[in-house]
Amino acid sequence: MIVGAGGNTTMQVGDQGILLVDTMYAQLSDKILAAIRKISNKPIRYIINTHIHPDHTGGNENLRKAGATIAGGNVVGNIRDAGEGAAIVAHENVLNGMSAPTGVQAPAPSGAWPTDTYVHGQKDLYFNGEAVQVIYQPAAHTDGDSIVFFRRSDVISAGDIFVTTTYPVIDIQRGGSLNGIIDSVNRIIDLAVPADKQEGGTYIIPGHGRLCDEADIVEYRDMLTIIRDRIQDMIKKTMTLQQVKAPKPTSDYDPRSGATTGLWTTDMFVEAAYQSLSARK
Repeated sequence: MIVGAGGNTTMQVGDQGILLVDTMYAQLSDKILAAIRKISNKPIRYIINTHIHPDHTGGNENLRKAGATIAGGNVVGNIRDAGEGAAIVAHENVLNGMSAPTGVQAPAPSGAWPTDTYVHGQKDLYFNGEAVQVIYQPAAHTDGDSIVFFRRSDVISAGDIFVTTTYPVIDIQRGGSLNGIIDSVNRIIDLAVPADKQEGGTYIIPGHGRLCDEADIVEYRDMLTIIRDRIQDMIKKTMTLQQVKAPKPTSDYDPRSGATTGLWTTDMFVEAAYQSLSARK
């Protein structure tokens, strides 16, 4: 787990090379590569993106150039020719969002685009002697979220479906929803297995924040479910957004997850939750 100013990066290392989950911001690429090289001089073979946001994909182009695509039949995955550099794996909606129709300026450089995408269910890789499952989570943080399950290592990279620093960001403009996040968190809980007295066991790497286990994500799920039910009940009573905000439906969780300043405030979370739940009526 590599922690920096962007989202967390997960690194799997073995004889075949290096696999990364998420690449933070582009300006952090040199620092990420330096951290990688303290552990291994093997080439970067795969980059997996959990979603589209630049704090998780910004370093794609730089880190891809530092890698090399595997040729031959040693790896399961049907990687199409990506030229030089590592293969970038993501849900198709990530590619759709980063690219653009002919004649239109794309929001991301072509060197950062996924080279290998999937549409439904999951994409399976076998790399460094380990099964790696890239599992689609629809309408969660965005419309293109994946969680990445390292089956032998017993590690799950959750992307921004799970964060420990704020309330989850619900990107309404990109198809995100509160219910989708809760469904995805429940999927992670299904995959995770705790050790003694609910501590340890499966490690869960959040999109932002500290390393966690199943007990942490169960607390997170319970918090989101309680807040969801409170807001949903108010919506059923035809309360406006301002009327929902007034009694502070998140107040008992604000000391840990709330914020009044920064990129994602409590008010923004409540507003996005309200919009998301209203749309599902």
